[in-house]
Amino acid sequence: MVVAVPKLGPTQASVMHSALENGQVRSDQPNEHVAARALNSKRYLSRDTKDGHLWFPTDKARQDFADLCVGGPASMPTAVPARLSHHPLAGLFPMLSPDDLRQLAEDIATVGQQEPVWLLDGQILDGRNREAACHVLGIDAWTKEYEGTDALGFVLSLNLHRRHLSDSQRAMVAAKLAIWKRGINQHTAGSANLPTHEVAKHLSVSERQVIKAKRVDTQGVKELSEAIRDGRVSLHAGEAISLLEREAQTEILRMEDKQLAARVKEIRRKQSEIRHTVRLAHMAHVTDNGHATAGQVAQKFPVIYADPPWQFGVHSEITGRDKSPENHYPTMPTDDICELFDKIGAPAKAGSVLFLWATNPMLPDALRVMQAWGFAYVHHWIWDKEVAGTGYWGRDRHELLLIGRRGDVAAPLPGSQPETVHRERKGPHSRKPDFYAETIERLYPAMPRLEMFCRSPRPGWTAWGFESSPVAEAAE
Repeated sequence: MVVAVPKLGPTQASVMHSALENGQVRSDQPNEHVAARALNSKRYLSRDTKDGHLWFPTDKARQDFADLCVGGPASMPTAVPARLSHHPLAGLFPMLSPDDLRQLAEDIATVGQQEPVWLLDGQILDGRNREAACHVLGIDAWTKEYEGTDALGFVLSLNLHRRHLSDSQRAMVAAKLAIWKRGINQHTAGSANLPTHEVAKHLSVSERQVIKAKRVDTQGVKELSEAIRDGRVSLHAGEAISLLEREAQTEILRMEDKQLAARVKEIRRKQSEIRHTVRLAHMAHVTDNGHATAGQVAQKFPVIYADPPWQFGVHSEITGRDKSPENHYPTMPTDDICELFDKIGAPAKAGSVLFLWATNPMLPDALRVMQAWGFAYVHHWIWDKEVAGTGYWGRDRHELLLIGRRGDVAAPLPGSQPETVHRERKGPHSRKPDFYAETIERLYPAMPRLEMFCRSPRPGWTAWGFESSPVAEAAE
């Protein structure tokens, strides 16, 4: 006969009685399964790791409901389920260090387990550290079944809010998601093979960091990825190590932290020297190849579109040029750009409009060039690149397209003007979205148009500049 217990409803009491009486209970009926899950959430039942409908009474249940078992506590079975296996999504984030795990176990021993271990299909979805800490204490972890439809989003939300992770660690998580192909239940876990830009957004890191992390994960030894995930090695250092032979990677990771840092610095210096030599050769090739299209301009144009090769100041002749435009194409001093217009034949009509690209640090130079070419500034458009880059005063994620007029030139017709901000993810270095050239074509149809410093000629435009060859395109 079932003894009524005030804390439990009839079905829960029946399930609890069977569990204590037999050492286990099956929840084959829907109402029994609901009751068993409720008892699990109260830490009275633990689920079998292989059979989702098989449950075992916990020590807490034996203590609180001893009267439900005929023969009393002494006759209660002591079946203990095996350790729970881990769902693939649980492995996105690193386990705690042994010291931190011991501290967590001490905290659970003092105040109890405050958060459940979340299960999906009988596997740990979130809470591996809590389950491990409970195992250290010799107790069963309190578990709950995840019943949502986006397990990936659930795991990310819990861990990104709960943990203090570096950008390097976040990037490694993003890379794992981006290259994941098997081991995920797509129906219940959501997509775990997401495009790079999407995982970058999920983890609040740049797309470039995710690409680096993917390279480390695929080219580096397993210990290297683990060292970055655990916070011992930065992604910046890990990328340099991943380019070495696998045995050399393992040897470096065995070094003390100071030795490792010095070795990485030396590796990066040598890599920078190699890249610098290759880039100088590439620049010379582009310069020689471009003379054929960089001559005089005989025609006058009412519309000019220009993307000058601005020359930035850098800190180091070798290592300081990593983010300089000179890594990708020959640049020009601002004074030379100012003088260039007249040298090639002053190709602007008396009434003309100029669209001139400028980066944030080169804005004063761009205005000086505009004036030297005979144009007065009237407006500008903004290209939002979606992903922030580098910068000394702020991380730039936009460029400016300055608009200048010369003489009597018509502004766009009312209602045809574009919005001043266009958002489009950046592509290869310095490549501007086609949107802007197409917008200029729409605003000034059937007019002769000149594109200066052209990389790839467009139909309906006259191109002037160092045109990219197949070799130059591949070098990017």
